[in-house]
Amino acid sequence: MAKLLVIRAHPLTSENSRSMRLTDEFVKTYKETHPDDDVLEQSLYNIAIPEIDLDLFSAWNKLREGVPFVRLHEAEQTKSTLFEGYTTQFLNMDKIVIANPLWNLQVPTRLKAWIDCICVAGKTFKYSETGEAVGLVAGKKALHIQTNGGVYNGQDPASQYVRTMLGFIGVTDFQAIAAEGMDHDPARAGEIMDAAFAEVRAAAESF
Repeated sequence: MAKLLVIRAHPLTSENSRSMRLTDEFVKTYKETHPDDDVLEQSLYNIAIPEIDLDLFSAWNKLREGVPFVRLHEAEQTKSTLFEGYTTQFLNMDKIVIANPLWNLQVPTRLKAWIDCICVAGKTFKYSETGEAVGLVAGKKALHIQTNGGVYNGQDPASQYVRTMLGFIGVTDFQAIAAEGMDHDPARAGEIMDAAFAEVRAAAESF
């Protein structure tokens, strides 16, 4: 039995979001074809995702100096607990699906904050004696689902960022599905989405 984590990086639901409609189709097909697996879905806009800020830096510095956790300020305790929780959750999963729209050539800011939570020195990557970064995450599968108004053929900064960061921590079994060009060519939007639906169904069956 495998554990799948589905990260939804959009504030809207499938009623108004193409990327979330594709994600719904993936999850539906996956559950039908992997009935014994555990599926956990998280909408990053419905949960608290800590950004790396002064509170987190302060908490980490104090903990390194040996300050007991209970002596941290409330904000430091809350944010460091959340951050570590998302790191641990990611490490406990076998498969990861990340779904997002392309906004201004980048991922939504909540997704950037979540990715920061899973890129942790000593846990998901380390530095070698020569200073080279080495990924510590092995054996996980990842799928990136993204919708783009234009056509970028996987060369947009958001797609490259997700692929690069997962590779950085050692996730090499990586697939990407992009439904793109719907705003560039509205007359073909339905056709483009139908093709993407077929692609996510096929991916879910074999994921």
